[in-house]
Amino acid sequence: MLTTNSIATFCVALCAAAPTVLWAEKPRQVEALDRGLVAVKGDSGVFLSWRLLGNEDPQTLFNLYRNGEKINAHPLSGATCRTDAAGTLADSYTVKTLANGKETSASKPAAPWSKPYLTLQLSRPLPDTAPAGTAQRQVRPLEPERERAREYLPNDCSVGDLDGDGQYELIVKWNARAHDNAHAGTTDPVLLDAYRLDGTLLWRIDLGINIRAGAHYTQLMVYDLDGDGKAELVCKTAPGTKDGQGKNVILGCDNPNADYRNAAGYILSGPEYLTVFSGATGAEVATIPYNPPRGSDMRRVWGDEWGNRADRFLACIAYLDGVHPSVVMCRGYYTRAVLAAYDFDGKTLKERWVYDSGSAGDTKNTAYGQGNHSLAPGDVDGDGLDEITYGGACIDHDGSLLYSTGLGHGDAHHLADLDPDRPGLELFDVHETKPCPAGIELRDARTGKLLFGRPTNVDVGRGLAADIDPAHRGFEFWSSASDSVYNIKGEVIATQKPSVNFRIYWDGDLQDEILDGALLDKWDGTQPVRLANFAEVGAKSINGTKQNPCLSADLFGDWREEVVLYNGNDPSQLMIFTTTIPTSHRMPTLMHDHIYRLGVAAQNVAYNQPPHLGKYVGN
Repeated sequence: MLTTNSIATFCVALCAAAPTVLWAEKPRQVEALDRGLVAVKGDSGVFLSWRLLGNEDPQTLFNLYRNGEKINAHPLSGATCRTDAAGTLADSYTVKTLANGKETSASKPAAPWSKPYLTLQLSRPLPDTAPAGTAQRQVRPLEPERERAREYLPNDCSVGDLDGDGQYELIVKWNARAHDNAHAGTTDPVLLDAYRLDGTLLWRIDLGINIRAGAHYTQLMVYDLDGDGKAELVCKTAPGTKDGQGKNVILGCDNPNADYRNAAGYILSGPEYLTVFSGATGAEVATIPYNPPRGSDMRRVWGDEWGNRADRFLACIAYLDGVHPSVVMCRGYYTRAVLAAYDFDGKTLKERWVYDSGSAGDTKNTAYGQGNHSLAPGDVDGDGLDEITYGGACIDHDGSLLYSTGLGHGDAHHLADLDPDRPGLELFDVHETKPCPAGIELRDARTGKLLFGRPTNVDVGRGLAADIDPAHRGFEFWSSASDSVYNIKGEVIATQKPSVNFRIYWDGDLQDEILDGALLDKWDGTQPVRLANFAEVGAKSINGTKQNPCLSADLFGDWREEVVLYNGNDPSQLMIFTTTIPTSHRMPTLMHDHIYRLGVAAQNVAYNQPPHLGKYVGN
């Protein structure tokens, strides 16, 4: 089950000879994970890696066993990875924990993979072959409507321990004929599957015809909200939704067979719900009306009448009391922005607070028009309670406005300890406003104070902050606005940039690598250098030009991250890639870092953003 610790320590031991750094945090609820031992057969033998936990002694020792026989001469004290030169595909491995010189626990056995990725066979759904129904009429003259291929493809994934066994399960969102809010068109129902890593399908939730498929509609919050050791799933639902047991999700006298799609495929009327599903069974546990409702006069309230502003949803998990997780569901960011926070006690959802910017357009004193296509929770003011950075604004733990920069909407932002020489967290953000006094900007996440900003006269569609260059202390950042790479002081350090997508730990040093679609690059100080091309074995990214992984997170093994893509040659399969490069650095699982874990939970939201650690571990 999940535990709380009076001092939850998250540590970094850079190598066996280096000093250990302990990170003290508030007594937050943390996941009770197992060792996550993984074994991969390669040319040099079998590469093995396992978890060090963030809530255990950072000096914990281990013994490694092959087929029941110990293969290390002395207890293992360094990095939690080893290569067994004598290992074969027929072997079985376990890792045992030592305390006071005695073995106290053993991992689950691990059989070696034959390839550096795990193929997860899914139960790929088939679309309903009935007529699409309503005509594909445009409400707004954008690009000509294109009839999408009626096939389900894996889309965003999330992760949680659904059954309380210490291992993660994957939740897969299936989309067919998905559409952005700006485009008309009928979509097929969104389906949510839960899988064990051996491919066992635990359940399937059908969100029904009254939930549209696309990046902005279904935000999957997978987290243990009630502290029972098993994660729940929370998302927006509607009449027509069926839970993982095949039962209708319905309130009162609402009609489960109603069809609220209009002639353009939009869903602008009818009931809207918020539902908690059991992670273990997929069964509905609690359902309430979605807050806020779209309202009867959307043009007045949101700014248009066809849902492009009203149907922009975000979500996150935040520890608003500093100890227990709350789920925060959000609606709107181009204009009006509303955030509603809820606590879940295992049976009911209880509203904690609602923040509403109003519809008056006050961008300096509210979050009106400040939201991004993503959000980032974390304790930005050092009070032990989480805030929610909402694009150009920040909402305090009590639902009040902490600040608004007034710089407006953007596509991406990154919250972390970007500058280790400043106290607290920083946030790198990009903005759409034309012209904008700081279209790319670095700010103090607590106060909103501008630390660096560059004026722009373009829609800065992408921006990334990552610690890629050991020659410069702190993070580097760059964007689609120019080819310049900046150091944390705002100085140009290169005029050729890497891709502007995801960051990831992969090769074993403490710098970030760059993940773009199925491509993995290393920054050499002047340009990116290719490390891996996962497309060579058929892997494919999601979300069109966004080229996101289905998920990137520290799912198992040591502190390096895994990449989840789908098989472009067989879309019924996920491919989970893990590194087999040795490292000398010992670090706990990233999933026990508070900022990182919340970032993973929110990674699937709208325009996916990579997770970051809450503490600086770079050069």
